[in-house]
Amino acid sequence: MRNKKIKLLIVDDSGFMRIAIRKMVERAGNIEVIAEAGNGRIALEMAKECQPDVITMDVEMPEMDGLEATREIMRIAPKPIIMVSSMTQTGAETTIKALELGAVDFLSKSSSYVQLDIVQIEQELVAKINYWANNPLNAIGIKTKTMKNDALSAKIKKTVPPKRVDLVVIGVSTGGPKILPDVLRPMGVLSCPVVVAQHMPDMFTGAFANRLNKEMSLNVVEGRHGMELTPGMVVIAKGGTDSVVHRSLSGVLVLHVKFRQDAPVHPWIDPLFQSALRNAKSPVAVILTGMGSDGTKGAIEFSKKGLPVLAQEPDSCVVDGMPSSAINAGAVTDVLSLDQIGGRLAKWDKN
Repeated sequence: MRNKKIKLLIVDDSGFMRIAIRKMVERAGNIEVIAEAGNGRIALEMAKECQPDVITMDVEMPEMDGLEATREIMRIAPKPIIMVSSMTQTGAETTIKALELGAVDFLSKSSSYVQLDIVQIEQELVAKINYWANNPLNAIGIKTKTMKNDALSAKIKKTVPPKRVDLVVIGVSTGGPKILPDVLRPMGVLSCPVVVAQHMPDMFTGAFANRLNKEMSLNVVEGRHGMELTPGMVVIAKGGTDSVVHRSLSGVLVLHVKFRQDAPVHPWIDPLFQSALRNAKSPVAVILTGMGSDGTKGAIEFSKKGLPVLAQEPDSCVVDGMPSSAINAGAVTDVLSLDQIGGRLAKWDKN
């Protein structure tokens, strides 16, 4: 861990928001705001001159917006960039694009900037600034070895589906918008449904599903309560919900969506995995990049029942917390690259 204060560059065209962010982070005690910028063009110059450890980036700004600023900063002076986005359709869509261009994380704010909203985001913002300041190489695409191959081999136990796969469940968090297409492309259209729990707020999961649907030759939709899970579809679980799988009286798999006031951002992964075990006959679980350990409990239950759990190689993750947690718990049956995961799912679909 670092001993020096974290150097932060705040980029936002709202003077009020710049002051609010400054007050939030300075209360933490270990973060110093070294510069502020009111648009992306000034932010680009500040990123080069001031060498911040982390940048918070507004999405919608004059002269140069957050999207173009992110693209240029990651090209010229790469730094961990956290997008601070309004909870609007436009803000969500632009944030998804920024994550694909190299922004490492995001924080959502209401368009009203009310005091309650500021209080709610303070803890999350400070935690993310601390994480990315201490893991800068991940942010600019330079990976360090997290687990040796022999250590990986000792922790996995190869397993194949006992019968034809009837459901794939995928858990992913930080880094997901950038890497999920690299799993879905080689996977292609399966003869079973795929349900993805991506840690995102409500507005963002809809925008993410729409973007994937436009760019890929797959039927990608945002989940809704009572939705029938049909072969070939890819469902992005709605933000702020527990989205779980049930089997109807007629034997069809359907999605049940329960909103949670205590978890406004995440579709949790463990409940999805656990519901797949209860209701599918031959499910496969996949754990991709993300902070924390969500998915590990569900993966352990998969492993106990002799069902496959595929994990992304920790070295290729933006954040390796989730797959590494499942690997260390002995719950993973194979550790693969993104295209290998997609290829494995396609192969099992043909068996």
